[in-house]
Formats: sequence, C-alpha cells, structure tokens
Amino acid sequence: MDERADVIVVGLGPGGRHVAGALARAGLDVVGVEAEPVGGGFGTAGRVRRQAAHHGDDRPTTDDLAAWGVRLVRGTGRLAGPRRVAVDRSAFAARRGVVLATGARPRTADVAGLAATPYWTPRDVTAGRELPASLLVVGGGGTGVEIAQRFACAGSAVTVIEAGERLLAREEPEAGRLAASALRADGVDVLTGARVGRVEHDGVGFLAHVAGEPTVLAGERLLVATGRVVDLAGLGVDTVGLDPSAVAVPTDGRMRAGAGLWAVGDITGRGGGARMVSYQAEIAVRDVLGRPGPDADHRALPRVILPEPEIGAVGLTEQQARGLGLNVRTALASIASPGRCEAAGGEGFVKLIEDADRGVLVGATAAGPAGGGVLYGLQVAVHAEVPVARLQHMIHGDAAVHHAVEVALQALRRPARD
Repeated sequence: MDERADVIVVGLGPGGRHVAGALARAGLDVVGVEAEPVGGGFGTAGRVRRQAAHHGDDRPTTDDLAAWGVRLVRGTGRLAGPRRVAVDRSAFAARRGVVLATGARPRTADVAGLAATPYWTPRDVTAGRELPASLLVVGGGGTGVEIAQRFACAGSAVTVIEAGERLLAREEPEAGRLAASALRADGVDVLTGARVGRVEHDGVGFLAHVAGEPTVLAGERLLVATGRVVDLAGLGVDTVGLDPSAVAVPTDGRMRAGAGLWAVGDITGRGGGARMVSYQAEIAVRDVLGRPGPDADHRALPRVILPEPEIGAVGLTEQQARGLGLNVRTALASIASPGRCEAAGGEGFVKLIEDADRGVLVGATAAGPAGGGVLYGLQVAVHAEVPVARLQHMIHGDAAVHHAVEVALQALRRPARD
C-alpha cells in the first residue's frame, strides 16, 4: 500500500530543498526524495572552495529538513502515475501533488576512449582539493571559462578546447572574444574550432587527440564541461503523459507541468543558475498553497559568468532578437578592465539590444570589474520595459561601467540599421 503525504518533492538540490522546506513550514506533510547529498552543487567554479569544504557531508542540510518537518527518503525517485512516486521498492502517493526538482547531469562528450578514463566533470572539480600541474578543459561555455581561469590563476597550466568558433557561444560575440583575451592574458591556451576526437589515460595523465589534426594535448587532469542534460526517461514522465525524449519539462506560468505536478530548476530548461531556481521554487510553493501572485516571467533572465572581467547578461542577445524578427538596434561602448591575475588586463564593454519599434531594451550585456553588479539596473530596464528615451535622460553613476551604459544609451539615438 502506498505511503501518503500532502506533497512529494523529487530531488533535494537547491530548488527541491527550497520547496520542501517552505511547504513543510506552512504545515503540509512533505516527503523529500534524494539519492545524493542533499543541497546539491553550487553550480559554478566561483563556489568551488565553499562546496569542497562540505562535499559528501549533508548533515547540516538534512538536519534543517528534519527540523522543518520534511520526511527524507533516500533513494532514486521515479514517477509512477499521477501524484505517485516510486522510490526503489517503496511507493508514495501525494494528496496535493508532486514537485520535480531533479536538476540536470553533466553532458558526456562523444569522445572515443573518454568513458574508460577518470575524467572530471564540474561536480568533480567542486569536490576535489588537489591542484593539478596541468588541466585540459573540454568546452568553452561559462562553466569551462570560469574553471579554466580559476585553475590558471592558482598555478595550473590550462588549455581550453572549444569545438565552436568562439567561447561563450550562447552570449554576445564580444563576450566570447573578451573571455578568450582574458584567459590568454592569464596564461591559458585557448583553442577554438577544435574538437577532441580521442582521449587516452596512462594512469598518470591524459592525452587528447584533436580530430582531423595531428595535434595531441597533454594534461594531468581533463575536465569535460560541455553542458548539462536532463534525463526525463529515467524519471518516468511518460506515466503522467509527458514526452520522455524531450529536453526539458514544459511548465506554465505557475510552474505547473500537469494536474498535481510542478517542476522547478534545470529540469524546466530555463537555466539561470541558483537565482532562477529560487525564483521558480517560490512560485511553485505559492501555487501549491493556493496563494495568489504573478506568473513566472522569464523575459529578463539574468546570467552572470565569473571570470575577470566579470560578464553579466540579461534578456536576448542580438542574434536571438533578430531571430525573433525584431527590428533591432544595438549600441556598444568599451570600458577598460583588469584581469583576474595580477598581470592580466583586457577590455570590458556594455552592449545594449533595443526593440526599435517599441523603443525598449530587450537585452543587455555588461562586462567589466562590476559587470554582474551593474546588470541589476539593466535587468530592471528589460523587465519593466522602461522606454529607452527615459533611460537616456537619467543621471548615471561615476563608475566607469556606469559611464559605458550612458554612452551606449546615447548611441541608441542613431537611426536603426535595419
């Protein structure tokens, strides 16, 4: 016979823990299901040292859940029909519903020989305490860039291998060029347009063979940072009418994925890191409790990449905006910015993306010593659809990055290119 609860939360990473704790504190009978350490990862290399200090010891977090009244069930949860979850040989039924917060797992690169080697994923990096003499990083997205610079500044010889033509492929081209320049200034070898075809490990180090070239790269450790994927088939979503081959669980504005079913975090395919997880979790909690509030609004999704110079972005990139058929007007202003290591240096910038027909910003990128910090003002402008004409007449701060925002806004006065 199924064990019953008001709500079952599958996955107790940051999002699941938030949901389970909030619902339990509100008086609901909550079961939380997790096979791995509760609390999950911190997500980026910027949190490496914090997570390393507590890796494998989730007692503080589980103690919190117990104090809130959450019943912790250890094991892998799988949907077994509407409002039902199977955990190994046990089964649970939810009176109100199920919240999916299982996150995503590191994507495994399609590289010959890789599976037989002790390669690292970003999670392994956060767990480790060793500093390798040399590190090969496969993947030049945000996580790969952050980790590469951190290890380079700590003294490792680092090489980044990116299959695409530039780093940070999901961001503005200027951001990718800036990241590559900053990494090279910090001593990192950056290879773009290069795909690793085969990997070997001799018990001491790695050899990475670049596909179609005679180039062979050597490193003591190899990190695969090629993104994250969601395993919906393993979660049993087909038992509730969802597509197990989909890349994410579709949700509405209240984070509902179906009757008595909610989803938050990476599993929704929205990205955005810890802040997005908390945002979605709070909306799901409110809906489960039947409390009113606005629907989720993902238009002004913030993204912060933490190399130096720091890169913050919000909303659409220029390419995305043009792909949606918008009448796009852009402006770019440069700003001097130091690198992370003492000898590093580089150029920061502010780039604004305007929907010229409506006269509002739909995207922005700020890169510099406070790129993530200045992002908040740009995020408010995108989210609230503040008219560009009004932004152009506001008083800006004295910081160089604020001045760059002002310069870029004034540049938007020129006629649209399209």
